[in-house]
Amino acid sequence: MTYVSEAKEVFEKEIAALKLVKDQLGDEFDLLIEMILQSEGRVILTGVGKSGLISRKISATLSSLGTPSYFLHPTEAVHGDLGLIRKEDLVIAVSNSGETDELLQIIPSIKNIGAKLIAVTGKQHSSIAVYSDLNIVLQIPEEACYYNLAPTSSTTVSLVFGDALAIVLSKTIGFNKDHFALFHPKGTLGKRLLLKVEDLMYKGDDVPIIHLHTDFREVIFEMNSKSLKMVNVVDNEGRLLGIITDGDVRRSLYKSDIISDIRVSDIYQKNPVVALEHELAVEAMKKMIREQLPFSFLPVVDHKGYLKGVITFIDIAKKGINV
Repeated sequence: MTYVSEAKEVFEKEIAALKLVKDQLGDEFDLLIEMILQSEGRVILTGVGKSGLISRKISATLSSLGTPSYFLHPTEAVHGDLGLIRKEDLVIAVSNSGETDELLQIIPSIKNIGAKLIAVTGKQHSSIAVYSDLNIVLQIPEEACYYNLAPTSSTTVSLVFGDALAIVLSKTIGFNKDHFALFHPKGTLGKRLLLKVEDLMYKGDDVPIIHLHTDFREVIFEMNSKSLKMVNVVDNEGRLLGIITDGDVRRSLYKSDIISDIRVSDIYQKNPVVALEHELAVEAMKKMIREQLPFSFLPVVDHKGYLKGVITFIDIAKKGINV
């Protein structure tokens, strides 16, 4: 047996556990969603060991998708952090065995405070479940560990359960891309959802502009002075008519021996692909990426077609945005 085949067996065991737990989900999950939606407090996750690590992740995902949450370590709880819990809160205790001592010792305090207690366990009848307002059972046939000891399949199903909980809640409360960007302003995902073309484009005197009747020598000067390897052709009111690239200039010089014979109206590219000033930068990048001859820049216009600037692929990529 190869290492790869052994690894695939682990995958198969964990996939089988996920399928089984998926089929086990029922009314209890709906009830948990309703309890969270009706709660005026926060969702507090708690657990020990591997379950504690999973609880931290579930709490982080809930918070990032619009459901206020934090992780409370049971050991820290008995040394004063129980004061963080309010009666309006809902505490989710994650324990595969349902018999974790550290969790059992904080249950009386949670009850006295008046917060709701939800057990997420691997057993229908356990000590934690007995004292809980709701018990979500994620029962698996075995761990993926060879000796059925190390938390593997059990932590995987708990993790996916947490993802399902956070995502269903986010959809129910109407959490959208704008909210996500608000909570993730510094990350790549936030940049994808926040940065607009107008934030990154060249504007004002940095934008190369010519008119249809501009002398060809001025075209070359304008292109070289602005360092964008292109110029925008506009009408007298500033509406974009087309563009001329450095490639267009080179081809024109190759075809004609007399520079004064070259006319802007003969060489400019009409109806170019454009970016809108208020659209997301990632959408502009999508327009630039083509199977053949991808664009390195796009002229930027407003909704009436007036030229507002130029945005380049490099400037978008430097911000860590990709498609």
